[in-house]
Amino acid sequence: MTYPTAKIETSAGNIEVELWNDVAPKHCDNFIKLAKDGFFDGLAFHRVIKDFVIQGGCPNTREGESGMPGTGGPGWTVDAEFNEKEHHEGVLSMARSQDPNSAGSQFFVCLGRHHCQHLDREYTAFGCVTSGIEAVREIGTCDVDHGDAPLERQSIIGVTVLSEG
Repeated sequence: MTYPTAKIETSAGNIEVELWNDVAPKHCDNFIKLAKDGFFDGLAFHRVIKDFVIQGGCPNTREGESGMPGTGGPGWTVDAEFNEKEHHEGVLSMARSQDPNSAGSQFFVCLGRHHCQHLDREYTAFGCVTSGIEAVREIGTCDVDHGDAPLERQSIIGVTVLSEG
């Protein structure tokens, strides 16, 4: 199977990902739509937890926005597509509230398997890093405040769809 692919351009370097549209088609379609619409351009990774995840995709992280980072979305939600893909280093998964069907635009990238095992079949894994894991690791080791917010902005410059599978 040929998966759709995308490039996430960050302040730490480019991250290329494949999107698992066989196990999470709605989440992949949503990510592709947001990327094509330029939704991710100028956002940031607003939550970094060492050895766990880097999280981005909140529109409140765009320069000049006043909303609290981590609380924004695209104005719609995507129902959960829990699957058998394990959360390990480099896996992309959708962030959500307590409601399993509340994913919107916020996503995270896992930094390792040990601290992410509990996410399996509880969060929708929808892709993985195929190139640029070094950039993920660099973001994952940045200094953060007591609320897991990076002290120095970790920018998402843009997301480009490279292929649609």
